[in-house]
Amino acid sequence: MSALPYSPFGPEIDSDYVVTTMQPLTSWEDRYRQVIQWGKKLPVMPDTLKTEQVKVSGCESQVWLVGEQHDKQWFFCADSDARIVRGLIALVMAAFNGKTGAEIEQFDIQHYFQQTGLIAHLSPSRGNGLNAIVAQIKQQIME
Repeated sequence: MSALPYSPFGPEIDSDYVVTTMQPLTSWEDRYRQVIQWGKKLPVMPDTLKTEQVKVSGCESQVWLVGEQHDKQWFFCADSDARIVRGLIALVMAAFNGKTGAEIEQFDIQHYFQQTGLIAHLSPSRGNGLNAIVAQIKQQIME
């Protein structure tokens, strides 16, 4: 198991659960509220891990991301100074946390984001930041 703080995203709240929860929500405000609620469940990253080396470039908000591999499974700890970004990180963690590198590579993250109904409502800078988080995860699993 990982030495990073335990996260419900991946084992308890997975991508299927996220899509099932988000699809019936018809308004952007309801979806936004749900994302904020998930962001509140995201474990706070210890300050000792928040270094310049793990900062995600390409995000308007500050975002830190650390990954560790244990028994072929990847575990991540990520945090942000923005509430909505914490929620978006939680969505990414639901899809990737506890998965193997091959499972992460094969996962269609863009389709997943479309299924949540969020992509059309994110500002271009938020969308770019979300893609930067995904890109940094994929870079880490390739190293």
